[in-house]
Amino acid sequence: MSRRLAPYLLILPGGLWLLLFFVVPMVAMLSLSLQQGDVVSGYQLTWHWQTYVDGISNYQTQIIRSLWYGFITTVLQIVLAFPIAYWIAFRGGRNKSVYLFLILLPFFVSFVLRTISWKFILTDESFVLAPLKDVGLVSQDFHILGTPMAVIGGLTYNFLPFMILPIYVALERIDPRVVEAARDLYASPVQTFRKVIFPLALPGVFAGVLMTFVPASSDYINSEILGSSGTTMIGQVIQSQYLRSQNYPTAAALSFALMAILLVGIFTYARALGTEDVLKVAAR
Repeated sequence: MSRRLAPYLLILPGGLWLLLFFVVPMVAMLSLSLQQGDVVSGYQLTWHWQTYVDGISNYQTQIIRSLWYGFITTVLQIVLAFPIAYWIAFRGGRNKSVYLFLILLPFFVSFVLRTISWKFILTDESFVLAPLKDVGLVSQDFHILGTPMAVIGGLTYNFLPFMILPIYVALERIDPRVVEAARDLYASPVQTFRKVIFPLALPGVFAGVLMTFVPASSDYINSEILGSSGTTMIGQVIQSQYLRSQNYPTAAALSFALMAILLVGIFTYARALGTEDVLKVAAR
């Protein structure tokens, strides 16, 4: 009997943690999204589904923009992270731990402070743009701060380690003899990468996409600090509805709508990869 109960007892602490700090808040938020009222008189559960319809129709531009920014950010991170992870995994030698530490080193600084530092770097008077304008390489009316480029750049920078690490783990697990066998069979470097290395690294890519696309699409700090009114993301709208307007049902409905859209996108992406092994390895 004790052996049968052992697995359940082992997962009990984690299960209780998820129940208390994830399931219960989610149920409470779902209930709040279907309520009507105000802060003064209180809220009552009326199953008002129209809140979802109104919220999505009123802020569909911000939702689409957030998903688009998240998609571009994820693609850029894959392009940037794969060569870095590949070099560390196959060329890092004894210094692999040092390189990984350097990648994680910015995380010792607050997320907000790192984003604010980018704001100073991207201003028109910064050490980056000012010299370029002085020598005429860019026009005087050229701006980066307050544009989609700045927001996407901030998102890419802040979440890049979350893409590098899982790809590195997947590449590190590749047996070098497999790569050598591909070369012995006269495969070119491009063919070796396309048919051997990249397929074996797909679990890491999948995990990296999960860890970057979701937070990047729902982020509001980068768009708040580096963007403008034309780059507002849905995270800013939700934050404003909660803390400024105190329109809790609309904020909760938008949160649930965003979560549902992201889940559909993730499962569609997982299905497109066409293997359950990717999901299993990524879950580890």
